[in-house]
Amino acid sequence: MIDRRSLLAAALSAGPATEARASDRLGRVEAYAREQGTTGFLVVQDRRVLLDRRWPAPGNPGAFSAFLHGKSADGALLEDVASQQKSVVGVLCAIAVDRGLLDVMRPVTAYLGAGWSRASKDQEAAIRVIHLLHMSSGLGDDFRYVSPAGANFSYNTPVYAASKRVLEVASGLSLEGLTREWLTGPAGMADTAWRLRPGSLSDVGNPTGLVTCTRDLVRFGQVVLDRGLAADGRRIVSEAGLAAMLSPSPANPGYGRLWWLNASDRALRLGAGAVPGRLIPTAPTDLVAALGAMDRKLYVVPSRRLVVVRLGPAAPDPRFDQNLWSLLGPATDPGTA
Repeated sequence: MIDRRSLLAAALSAGPATEARASDRLGRVEAYAREQGTTGFLVVQDRRVLLDRRWPAPGNPGAFSAFLHGKSADGALLEDVASQQKSVVGVLCAIAVDRGLLDVMRPVTAYLGAGWSRASKDQEAAIRVIHLLHMSSGLGDDFRYVSPAGANFSYNTPVYAASKRVLEVASGLSLEGLTREWLTGPAGMADTAWRLRPGSLSDVGNPTGLVTCTRDLVRFGQVVLDRGLAADGRRIVSEAGLAAMLSPSPANPGYGRLWWLNASDRALRLGAGAVPGRLIPTAPTDLVAALGAMDRKLYVVPSRRLVVVRLGPAAPDPRFDQNLWSLLGPATDPGTA
């Protein structure tokens, strides 16, 4: 772990030339983020804000408008962060396990009853909660049987959404209630809430969206970076729970329990089908990520004590992740003079 006092001492002793180079590197990161249509971009390293920028939503937002939910009290856009919500649910499931409320090795039928899918009785009984979290249920988007549970990675949002119902049954609380009590309240995420999605988003099979802002997502990422602790030192989730959540799944070493992992060059990434390769070759290997449609990003990099959030409409650069990290890597490397 990077020693915060050592970093502070290094910053105080850095000469003007070093500071100017660091400023130039961050300036290039900021310029690139802005030209990619970003509405919110926040970079925090060792709890120090390096960049915190907001830009207006596009004048003709198109599909992006369905994800907008006004502004927070301090003027930040509140956005439905699409599939970034999955990683929040991953943490909530880890908390439920910590509390003895959820056993991820039990069949989904133990929580939702028989008939929650369109598979046969025996096929359905083989699907465990862990398979929902690993995206390896063996079901298609229509909940019909495709392959044995656990055999194949298939990014499936409608089936993932069943994990939210599992949490509610296991805890006896509403999704909003358990999220506020277990996570957003302790983490200080005051502008985060679940909301029903408009009709234009109803066809994705996941009717509730997570609405939040860049600063709340950084607070969430900081909990993961700080091994489950809130800013005030309270424990939100166990280290063991986070370790299990961020361990490679059998069907895809680039995916844990609803989190993307950058460590393996055998990862299955999304794009034109699932293709092998590192998630972001230009980023540190210990990066983990919560990713959503339209290039919504939450990156957590333990080796650099780094949390990065990007919100807004889809970036025009199809290599946004790679090119961002080509700039962000040198700008956040403490060893770069």
